Amino acid sequence: MQLRARYAGFVISCVTVILFPACDTPERTAAVPVEPGPAEMSANGGGNQDRWEVEAEVRALAAQHGITPLPDAPHVRNALVKLGRDLAFDPILSGNHDVSCMTCHVPKFATVDRKSLSIGVGGAGLGPMRSHPEGMFIPRNAPAAFNLASLKRLFWDGRVEVDDAGAFHTPAGAQITPAMANTFEFGAASALALFPVTSRTEMRGFSGNELAAIPDADMTGIWGALMQRLGANSQYRRMFENAYPGTPFGEMTFAHASNAIGAFLVSQFTFTNSPWDRFLAGKSNALSDEQLAGAKTFMSIRCVQCHNGPTLSDQEFHNVALAQIGPGVGNGTGGHDDFGRWNVTGNDADRYRFRTTPLRNVELTAPYGHDGSIVDLRAFVEHYSESDLKLTTFDPFSLDVLLQGTVLQNAAEINARRDPIIIGVVLPDETVDQLMAFMSALTDPAARRLDNVVPHHVPSGLPVERP
Repeated sequence: MQLRARYAGFVISCVTVILFPACDTPERTAAVPVEPGPAEMSANGGGNQDRWEVEAEVRALAAQHGITPLPDAPHVRNALVKLGRDLAFDPILSGNHDVSCMTCHVPKFATVDRKSLSIGVGGAGLGPMRSHPEGMFIPRNAPAAFNLASLKRLFWDGRVEVDDAGAFHTPAGAQITPAMANTFEFGAASALALFPVTSRTEMRGFSGNELAAIPDADMTGIWGALMQRLGANSQYRRMFENAYPGTPFGEMTFAHASNAIGAFLVSQFTFTNSPWDRFLAGKSNALSDEQLAGAKTFMSIRCVQCHNGPTLSDQEFHNVALAQIGPGVGNGTGGHDDFGRWNVTGNDADRYRFRTTPLRNVELTAPYGHDGSIVDLRAFVEHYSESDLKLTTFDPFSLDVLLQGTVLQNAAEINARRDPIIIGVVLPDETVDQLMAFMSALTDPAARRLDNVVPHHVPSGLPVERP
């Protein structure tokens, strides 16, 4: 069957429930040169000509929604990458020297940990086998660290943000001084590491170290204490001064450490060679027929309203009716709820809204959602079909046994605030199949093997965790 016929049948059957024009559509971008051209395609028969027409339509849809190739990773000096790598893997940044930044962003597991909710301080093991003797979880799922240089908002609630004028907006407020902000070289990614080190459950701990004794709101004090730790190590002092030529260590702040970690992340985890990237660059044979069909479906229905732009995320916030599991962040009766973006803005309209997940390499980064309540990608795609019913009938059986009993009974409140974009969406199995095929085209093969970035040792001499 020709592709054109398949698409026509699909659109006719589904248009009444899932197809309508996208809002806030970015400006169209210039067309990408395509090879081979229509003359070569038509010479091979009607089927190939039909595929060429579909390719042209997909390119036009991509341009309409600002879906362009990702820019290459920014140039980063080697000394800064090495400093950032060692800091990211060194437990010296945790209160009790028992966890590093990369404990929750494991290269072997595509920069996530394969757990619904991560385990920080006091845990043992790495990746999906990590556990805690008291069953203590971090309230939110560990997001992937891919392509951070292209993201202006980080964390599920977007609490670290760089606006269009280049100003930083973070929970630290004025504690990030102009001098610190001037240190940041890679946008929001440079400020990312400032905050996990201040979290008691993630890295700082509750007792037994000098960081834990500092009041929670005194981020400047926590950062200063960490720089004292690092400054006591002569190797780290040399590495900092090599990474920032002309600046003595004594004049540096933890912004220099965070910027270095950001440098490591953007230099090592930016991937721009997926089949989709190659297709956008003009390689017509980069996508299989199934992936091409999936691309057209994805950009013809509501998916593209939120998943657009180079990262396939609008970097905005939406309530997609996900179950709430785990300890919560202190919201609601009992404190086990998570109001998402509301915690940043205080705007009631932002309750239960979370940042749109970027889709690059998404098939590698399960579980899904702000609390990892859906452990399988196909199930996550299927969730958008009659999402209100999926939430009401959510079955926690696939979750970690310690999380199965933590499902909060707040489905009515979440559904009442569900994003209008997903109301009325019904996805036939054929549509889900096509969308899954497109997801597979978003994986850069290089993202599958990342073990080579893990150092064998770090300057503190503390053990480097390996799965």
